[in-house]
Amino acid sequence: VEDQRARWERKRSRTAKELLETEHKYLEQLDLVVTYFVTILKAKGTLKPAVLEIVFGPLESIYSASHVLSFHLERGNLGPGLECFCQNLDLYGRYAENLEQANKTLKEQLRKNKSFRRFKKLQESRPQFQGRELEDLLPLPLQRLHQYKHFFRDLLENTSPDSAEHLKLAKAVKSVFEISQWVQVITEKRENSLQLLRVQKLLKGQKTQILTPGRWYIREGWLLVVPSKGEELKRRMFFLFSDILIAAKPCHPLHPLNSHKLACQAVYPLHQCTVDKVFGHTRSQGGLLSLSFPHKALLLMSSDQQDINDWYQSLTAAVR
Repeated sequence: VEDQRARWERKRSRTAKELLETEHKYLEQLDLVVTYFVTILKAKGTLKPAVLEIVFGPLESIYSASHVLSFHLERGNLGPGLECFCQNLDLYGRYAENLEQANKTLKEQLRKNKSFRRFKKLQESRPQFQGRELEDLLPLPLQRLHQYKHFFRDLLENTSPDSAEHLKLAKAVKSVFEISQWVQVITEKRENSLQLLRVQKLLKGQKTQILTPGRWYIREGWLLVVPSKGEELKRRMFFLFSDILIAAKPCHPLHPLNSHKLACQAVYPLHQCTVDKVFGHTRSQGGLLSLSFPHKALLLMSSDQQDINDWYQSLTAAVR
């Protein structure tokens, strides 16, 4: 038991030391943004207060919370430090929610606001920035949140369940995991929106509405459509979403506007679809998938065995 406790203590001390060292580095980086951008921009009025609020969100509050955490860690007050810090963890969720709008507003200001553009370039040329730009520093809080998750869990695992700090650490781990999940959902929604927008831009015209609330992008790829009569195989691009499957073909390569786009040929709703493997169970090359809709049947083929298996799994999951 004594040996186990000694091992726990060594690992715990090592993790606490690493947490403090990385917290100092994180604070230095946040300090660049707070000192050379937020504080000076507030004083100069180069950006309107509302715009400043959007671009930097609750960054100053995050910086203050980290200062307090660092102060406690330096004095070895791990439990009280984490307890106090976890009361401010929702700042990270709010920061994640604001980040997309922050990036959009920043780009807009750089395009429209000449004095801000000059100011940003001047600040980034300071030796303290070491060639980094403001855009490199703004995602730091979310990267740090991911690190907290691992640090707090390691500290908990190497703290004796009998100690007074175990309960505080357990609460800290629970809090950071909850906020991480919140941030994860925000990130996934943002990435999904970008995928939907990308596919919408790829398709010629606006007839097919891709940007629908609640729709999730799953995958895309080229497959061969096997016709019912003895015609030749047709190569089509398929886009799979949570509720529909889209078949599209390339526009004419010499079209003046749409040479790089795809023309939507069919939209298949998935709510009454059944998916079967015709062949592709063996180790032979490629396979066939049969898709049955209320008024249509599709036979899709690929010469790549793995590809047809992946499509089968994705389609069955989407239909389910």
